[in-house]
Amino acid sequence: MDMFSFTFLAFVFLLAQEATADHVGRTATVGTEHHVRGSIGAIVDDSNRAGKEQKVAMEMAIKDFYDRTNQSFDLHMKICRGEQPYQEALAAWDLINKQEVQAIISPGTWEGASLVAEIGNQAKIPVLSIADSTPLWALKRWPFLLQASPNQNAQMKAIAAIVQSWEWHQITVIYEDIDSFRSGVMPHLSEALQEVGAEISNLLALSPFSSPSLSKELERLKGEQCRVFVVHLSLPLAVQLFERAKEMNMMEIDYVWITTDPLTSLVHSLNASTISSMRGTLGIKSYFPQENPNFQDFYNRFRRKYSLENPEEEDNHEPGTFAVQAYDAVWTVCLAMRESSKGGKQLLDKMMLSEFNGLSGKARFLDRRVAPAHRFQVINVIGKSYNELGFWSDRLGFSVTIDEKSQYNPSMRGLGQVFWPGGPLITPRGWTPPTDAKPLIIGVPTKSSFKKYVNVILGNSTNTTHFDGFAIDLFKATVERLPFYLPYNFTSYNGTYDNIVKQVHLKKFDAVIGDIAIVSKRYQHAEFTIPYTESGLVMIVPARPQSSSDRAWLFMKPFTKAMWVLIGAITVYNGFVIWLIERKHCPEFKGSGLNQMGTLLSLAFTTLFSLHGGKLHSNLSRMAMLVWLFVALVLTQTFTANLTTILTLQRLEPTVSDVESLRKGNAVVGNCRGSFVASYLEEALEIHPRNIKNYDSPAEYVQALRSQEIAAAFLEVPYAKLFLAKYCKEFTTAGPTFKVGGFGYVFPKGSPLLPEVNKALLKVFESGELLDLETSMITSQRCVDMEMIDDISSLSPSSFWVLFLLTAGTSTAALVVYVVAHKLFGHRTIWTLVLAVMRHWWHLRKSFSRRVSITERSGNFSNTYNSRTQV
Repeated sequence: MDMFSFTFLAFVFLLAQEATADHVGRTATVGTEHHVRGSIGAIVDDSNRAGKEQKVAMEMAIKDFYDRTNQSFDLHMKICRGEQPYQEALAAWDLINKQEVQAIISPGTWEGASLVAEIGNQAKIPVLSIADSTPLWALKRWPFLLQASPNQNAQMKAIAAIVQSWEWHQITVIYEDIDSFRSGVMPHLSEALQEVGAEISNLLALSPFSSPSLSKELERLKGEQCRVFVVHLSLPLAVQLFERAKEMNMMEIDYVWITTDPLTSLVHSLNASTISSMRGTLGIKSYFPQENPNFQDFYNRFRRKYSLENPEEEDNHEPGTFAVQAYDAVWTVCLAMRESSKGGKQLLDKMMLSEFNGLSGKARFLDRRVAPAHRFQVINVIGKSYNELGFWSDRLGFSVTIDEKSQYNPSMRGLGQVFWPGGPLITPRGWTPPTDAKPLIIGVPTKSSFKKYVNVILGNSTNTTHFDGFAIDLFKATVERLPFYLPYNFTSYNGTYDNIVKQVHLKKFDAVIGDIAIVSKRYQHAEFTIPYTESGLVMIVPARPQSSSDRAWLFMKPFTKAMWVLIGAITVYNGFVIWLIERKHCPEFKGSGLNQMGTLLSLAFTTLFSLHGGKLHSNLSRMAMLVWLFVALVLTQTFTANLTTILTLQRLEPTVSDVESLRKGNAVVGNCRGSFVASYLEEALEIHPRNIKNYDSPAEYVQALRSQEIAAAFLEVPYAKLFLAKYCKEFTTAGPTFKVGGFGYVFPKGSPLLPEVNKALLKVFESGELLDLETSMITSQRCVDMEMIDDISSLSPSSFWVLFLLTAGTSTAALVVYVVAHKLFGHRTIWTLVLAVMRHWWHLRKSFSRRVSITERSGNFSNTYNSRTQV
């Protein structure tokens, strides 16, 4: 039976029981004795706090409108006390047919509002719903329905922002089992959580009526690992929930409770014993500008009126969100009626166009909905009251105050200290291992090609399985650094790597560890930790000795080109200096220009291998020659040592240079069986599938490469390190390193363990333990092999600049002295030159001393003369 059929039966029931319909409730009329311009109907339930606030607020709105505009409207308020939605339908029928109201303000529950909307739509009477949430489809079904309360979409973003601030990843939602939440609020909450990397892990739907199974449901949630609960309930049901949760010790350390606006807006009305059961709860509350003078006046008058009408309640008389929304809803109808003397569609159009500054801010409709709220208040229940932590604004974030100077932060952490359940100041993790301490079932692949990474040994006699390898050791080291105890059991899996990742999605495994490559397509089934190995794919090919044509110039390898040029230049320069100084004494240095050039070059290079000190006549040339021979000795010995090392090495070069040559030659290549590499070779490197072969072990690769069954093997970088460490004499890498994901551990999507494992992995990295494990693994495979020539660097001038500076400086000094002596003293010897220089220096010094003495005597005479003149 659909909603329309149910409403039709209610009509029949009303007509049949018209004489006794008064048992549904009473009608209270609020107005003045002046001319009445219209009638407004309202349906409230004054048996709860929300209904009481709405009743007082609507009565105040009618009076305030008259006081400010001198225009009077009747407010026919139908009081319904019951939990059956059909009572609201009967009340709406009575208001339309007996009171002849022109608009109806519907109750605060969606079940009743939907029935009233059906009746109003048939009578063409506008209905303003102040229910906490109205599904979008309802506005399409009933054209005369307006949503007078802001939708919950932005509020769901605020909750997601709180979840993101504290890095929680899984949420349990406890909600009232009504259609409006499932079709209206839930999709927005789920979407908002996904945007911040969180998800809804559990749903608990509670009946609007008292649920005897509440304790059983809470016990079930207590056994789960998620400890973050979002509560979207009406006040009576929420009070029952928190009292039961406190009895079950679910308001203690590690628990997080977040309440939505329909409940948080009524926290101020709770008595001390009830609010104490919510200690540590965070709440999202609608914000309205309390500093507004109109609101302050309303606030004071509301407290007085509410206390008079409800003397039995404690000193909790402040107006909440329901009061503010009801007050603005009445003003919306009154303003529309003032502009339109007719009802029906014309009145509906006027209401949709109305715009004024209400208690909740600027009130206006967009697509028959009140403009959504973009700002909420964040509160924290402490003791017997609550603390206002700050505010959240859409697209801005959190702030302590609301003004032009407010500083916004995407995280809630800047709002100050939060008092969490149980009283701890440390932020709860948001999850805990299940109370039954059930170990995690961790899958381990058995088909790893490189057993040094993952080795699963099945015991035949003992019926036990042994797990070891680099990936296993690293995982154990990571678990040791977790801030909590994590029990787990390894389980072998004999399948492909893609399938073992799918088992996590199918909940066969709680996690998977091993040499699992991080590939984009696997993210649709699970999530990965940060990579614990280098990322990349390389090509392994056989190596061969370098060709003879390449080895013909090995004698040049000891020195760089710059070094050779510098040696030649300094040799020629030193020969030139010696030739210039000795050419006057040696007849063989004379002759034609060509003969002298040949003699110069011969002299320059023979000085590298023989000492001509006995044939030299000048001490200047002997000095330059001596220094140059010392430098030449060092250079020749260094060259000999470096060349000897190079000639004793065998240089290897790859047989295949790059992937393009493989494609052109239609060559066959190999890869690990069951890995993602095969698809990468086909799609990214464009190698034909028939040219790709699968292998299961390094030994199979070696055999295939030796027999030329394949021209190259494509291995991930971690595998390539192990392979080359063992077979470094025969194989080498060629071509570029192709960027692909490294190895990582696999966890379910949204797993709260994932961020904790990532943190622990980083601690292993930073402690150096990862490097130690990797070094130990590779060292165990290292073979003894000659180094490559490329590993021996040629020597450059930077290694000998002091020697070159010494010989060049000595030769230059000899050249300068020779040129100066030749110009000033002709062909005198160096010792005659030195004696002449010393004699000249002595005469200059003597002349300078004589001038100083004369100057001093002249000064003394002048002083004596001046003294006598003064006397």
